[in-house]
Amino acid sequence: QVQVVESGGGLVQPGGSLRLSCAASGSILRIRAMGWYRQAPGKQRELVAEITSGGTINYADSVKGRFTISRDNAKNTVALQMNSLKQEDTAVYYCNVFEAPGHDHWGQGTQVTVSS
Repeated sequence: QVQVVESGGGLVQPGGSLRLSCAASGSILRIRAMGWYRQAPGKQRELVAEITSGGTINYADSVKGRFTISRDNAKNTVALQMNSLKQEDTAVYYCNVFEAPGHDHWGQGTQVTVSS
């Protein structure tokens, strides 16, 4: 069994910054990619950013230039630095750990609220 634990959400004013962290532990075979998704009320869950074990990074267009994803392969951790936050970034953010098709794992989610 794989455990995925996120931390770092909270309330921030527009233009502010937050850093999300995620750690995976347990019966991990091989992590191919780690990433962050988000889901706002009434909307579908969407990819925010992902990084493969080889270092390939993919960002949603809406966060390019503002968010930075980083990963420590040895520690099975991934972080998301979020700068210049906007109200539309408000959502529950979920960490995803992908091992293979049908074998991905999700954290419980952490709330990010951007509001003045």
